[in-house]
Amino acid sequence: MEIVDGGALGRVVLLSLLIGAGLPAVFAVGVRFLAPVDGRAAVARRVAGWACFAVCLAAVALGVATIAVGD
Repeated sequence: MEIVDGGALGRVVLLSLLIGAGLPAVFAVGVRFLAPVDGRAAVARRVAGWACFAVCLAAVALGVATIAVGD
């Protein structure tokens, strides 16, 4: 008799670490890219910063959609 499914537990822990630590890290990198260096932010840095924010927004939208569907 198995009380805890080890495979499912591993997936939950891995996903929690990825989203719980990875997503805020991506957001922080985006903030860092948008921080001005020498009084200005280069175009490539701005694009990279906004790309990081787009990844965060997509993750949040996916989470909300998953909850709304009830899956």
